[in-house]
Amino acid sequence: MPAHKFVKLNTGAEMPALGLGTWRSQPGAVEKAVAHALKHGYRHIDTATAYAGNEKEVGEGIKQSEVPRGEIFLTTKLNNPDMRNAAAALDASLKALGTPYLDLWLMHWPCPMTKEGGPDKKCDWRDTWRDMEKVFKEHPEKVKAIGVSNFSVSYLRELLKFATVVPAVNQIESHPLCLQEDIVEECRKHGIVVTAYSPLGSDQAPLLEKPVVKKLAEKYKVAPSNILISLQVNRPGVTVIPKSVTPHRIEENAKIVDLTEEDIKELCELEKEDHIRFCKPYWTGWGNIGFPDLE
Repeated sequence: MPAHKFVKLNTGAEMPALGLGTWRSQPGAVEKAVAHALKHGYRHIDTATAYAGNEKEVGEGIKQSEVPRGEIFLTTKLNNPDMRNAAAALDASLKALGTPYLDLWLMHWPCPMTKEGGPDKKCDWRDTWRDMEKVFKEHPEKVKAIGVSNFSVSYLRELLKFATVVPAVNQIESHPLCLQEDIVEECRKHGIVVTAYSPLGSDQAPLLEKPVVKKLAEKYKVAPSNILISLQVNRPGVTVIPKSVTPHRIEENAKIVDLTEEDIKELCELEKEDHIRFCKPYWTGWGNIGFPDLE
């Protein structure tokens, strides 16, 4: 199955299948990583307001790269404590990034929070989505597409009951120990692209030493990380945002290979051996406003 280089969003825009993630990247390293990635062919950068100052560094990295803004697909996310003031939060993100528009703006989690960090039980995430829709419709010069992140099947179905704009993207954790294929399938039904974060797993979900991953790396003469990243873009309707601030790894991560159906099957079998999700949802107990029960 050939890996795809782009996916088409429900807006008609093309989104690069491979991007650079910046979650948990240390301050001071993001700017250089973004500039390096763009200079070496990346055209998709993912950040978020919640990533402690990363937006500003991402913006500086884009300037450093000298790649024209129109060639870059830029994503950021609405922070949980800003869900009552989505429009103002967007303007703050644009200012921090130093850009007049976003290619994609995501609701980071369906769980409003207070500035102090606790649950905002009087704020309904459904109202926040309506606010995002309003900005998208009234200010197309600021936002080219809107979407969600960390939405389960239950949350997607709840959103689609009232949404007047179908999300363009749902960004979720996905790797062979946590494929979340139920969410991917639900998104496919509605033309929603999935972006996979943490494709290499984590310390709690180690994947690089798995025998099947190493075997396929030897078969294709690439690093084990390339097999895990390639898995995602060999899945229909899925994009991927591996994170690194190390120059040679950023370059190495861009080596995508075409996997066979048998390769993909072998990798997906890993989830049957051990299912690990390290970015656990923390919205349980938020209250009963717009929060369907989770599986």
